[in-house]
Amino acid sequence: MVDEFHRASLQGADFRGKNLAAANFSHADIRGADFRDAILIGANFRNTKAGLPILWAIGLVALSLILSLFAGLISAYAGAFIADLLSNNIYENLFFGIISLITLAIFLIIIFWQGLGAILTILAEVVAACLIAALAFLPENEVGRNLVIGAVFTTLALTGVLAGIGNMAVAVAVARVMTLPKARTLAGVMAFIGAVLGVLLGVRSQESAYLTAGLIGLAAIASGIYIGWQAIAGEKKYSLIRVLAIGMVAQKGTNFRGADLTDADFTQATLKSVDLRKATLTRTCWFGVQKLEQARVEGTYLEHPKVQQLLITKDGREQKFDRLDLRELNLKDANLQDASLIRTDLSAATLQNANLLGAKLAQAQLYDTNLTQACLTGAYIENWGISTDTQLDGVKCEYIYMQLPTKDDPDPCRKPDNRQETFNEGDFADFIAPILKTLDLYQTQNVDLRDIGKKFKTLDLFHYEGIDPSAAAIAITQLAENHPEAELEIVALEGRGQEKVRLQAKVAGNANRSELYKEYFQKYSEIQSLPYSDLQALLLGVQEKDERIRSLEKLLESAIHQPKFYVETYQNQGEFIMSESKGNVNISGVQGSVSGVAVAGENQTMTGVAIGAISGSVTNTISQLPDSSESGKVGIKELLTELQAAIEAESDLPDEDKVEALEQVKTLADAGQKPEDGALQKAAKTAMKILKGTVSSLPEAAKLAEACTKILPIISKVLLLV
Repeated sequence: MVDEFHRASLQGADFRGKNLAAANFSHADIRGADFRDAILIGANFRNTKAGLPILWAIGLVALSLILSLFAGLISAYAGAFIADLLSNNIYENLFFGIISLITLAIFLIIIFWQGLGAILTILAEVVAACLIAALAFLPENEVGRNLVIGAVFTTLALTGVLAGIGNMAVAVAVARVMTLPKARTLAGVMAFIGAVLGVLLGVRSQESAYLTAGLIGLAAIASGIYIGWQAIAGEKKYSLIRVLAIGMVAQKGTNFRGADLTDADFTQATLKSVDLRKATLTRTCWFGVQKLEQARVEGTYLEHPKVQQLLITKDGREQKFDRLDLRELNLKDANLQDASLIRTDLSAATLQNANLLGAKLAQAQLYDTNLTQACLTGAYIENWGISTDTQLDGVKCEYIYMQLPTKDDPDPCRKPDNRQETFNEGDFADFIAPILKTLDLYQTQNVDLRDIGKKFKTLDLFHYEGIDPSAAAIAITQLAENHPEAELEIVALEGRGQEKVRLQAKVAGNANRSELYKEYFQKYSEIQSLPYSDLQALLLGVQEKDERIRSLEKLLESAIHQPKFYVETYQNQGEFIMSESKGNVNISGVQGSVSGVAVAGENQTMTGVAIGAISGSVTNTISQLPDSSESGKVGIKELLTELQAAIEAESDLPDEDKVEALEQVKTLADAGQKPEDGALQKAAKTAMKILKGTVSSLPEAAKLAEACTKILPIISKVLLLV
């Protein structure tokens, strides 16, 4: 079924509204086929040939030749009017002839400078002025009659020449869209024949007028040819001619208007004279497509020439794409080495196996973006936006920069901190996951991430193939004591048994992280090499001075005895509390200290502290929302309160998912406080998607599922998310 259209001749076929998902149209002839409103998700259009059926192509060639003939005829005939005025011995007519010639020259200058659109208004004003002049001098005497004749002839001449230019431009543009060189040559010949006829039919005075009329006609033809050529070449000031020509040709070309082309593949296809308006083009592949610039793409991302070129070539090396909307684009295997993508929206785009070596991704949005197997080595990711839906599997990254370099801060915060080391395979995805959580937590506190970046940075200490908890606890404590100016503070710990353990510490923004990294591992190695008795004596001595060392040691012991272990601190009303534990530990603590840790049994979990902390934060944020302004009608405050209560009471929802869901409620509450904030609106939309995804895993009879079915659509309307 899916292969029945492979290499088929489908000229003029009608597929309107049909479900052709995953159909194979590769190498097929789909000229003139109608796919309006069809479902073509994942369809294969590789090497297809789209465009006009042969009969319609012949008809348009004929139309182009007729337009060329009329262009020459009209412009030369109009030029004859001016020539007659100039050859006339009557003073009034000679005056209008000179005025017509000067006005025509001005019109041509404006056309070449500003385009055809600008000339239409001016032409209307000139025509009105000529008609007013004609009415002002009614034919009561010979002078009046001559003025009327001159005004009428001037109006007809200017209008005729411009009409000839327009006709010629359209004829050439149509021929160029159809890429028929012989048709363009014939169009020029027909225009010349028309000009000769126009001169012969139009001139009624002296023989010298023939030369003037001919020159005006040829000037109009040459101008029309130039404008038509430039219009199809992409010159914006002649976009009116371009749209008209492409619209004429695409009228009976292959029609995808309103079709769903999600994940469709047009690799190496020829797409001239194709209508793609209002089509769904999510992750559609355009690699190597030919003649796409001659398709109707108004209202789609293909309308932007730079975006279109990137999608066709997939080569954006060292180019600037700052602040562009690149959502849902298929950039699989694209080469974006050293490209600037600052504040670019790449949400839901496919960047699988893309080369982003050295790319500037500062403040770029990559929510739900596929970065599988992409190369991010040397990329700059300052305040980039990623979510739990961002796919980072198999990302190739030896090192990353957390900030863009500036004159005041030439150190762009490289990770790993030690410049002589690189990430091992899989390290980057593990490294970025806690940062993702930290950013979310800072956002719930309405903290400006740029201010945080100036004050604090992170020091990440990776241990591979096991860790000595005692040596690590002592080394990190001594490092903090030796460098008080660094304000070193442990904020996260991640472990995967003996395979890998990572300590993440917050340090002052001006601290030399590379030196701190080296010093830590030097101390660690020295302490680890001590005899067992000396190590225990050292450990006992420092524990008496600082109980935090013992707490950290216990955490590290838990990390290497669990298959997956992660804890993190975040600020909540002046306190730092461990927010997540996948390593089955009970956690509490204040002011960033890792203390009071008790390792629990193997099957025991505790996220009550995390739920309590985020619940309190959600309640506090919701309380700041205004009450409903209409009596008896619930508002956003009441809706979110009801949703929070439903989440906390749902017995079928795991505690970890409750924490996640409550964080989304917090995001919705933030958006409710500042509905005009575009970033918060976008975050709110993402929060709605996450909540719906969370609820989808629950039984239909679950109370939370029922509550969300009722509440979420209302919240979307109140927050203007629909």
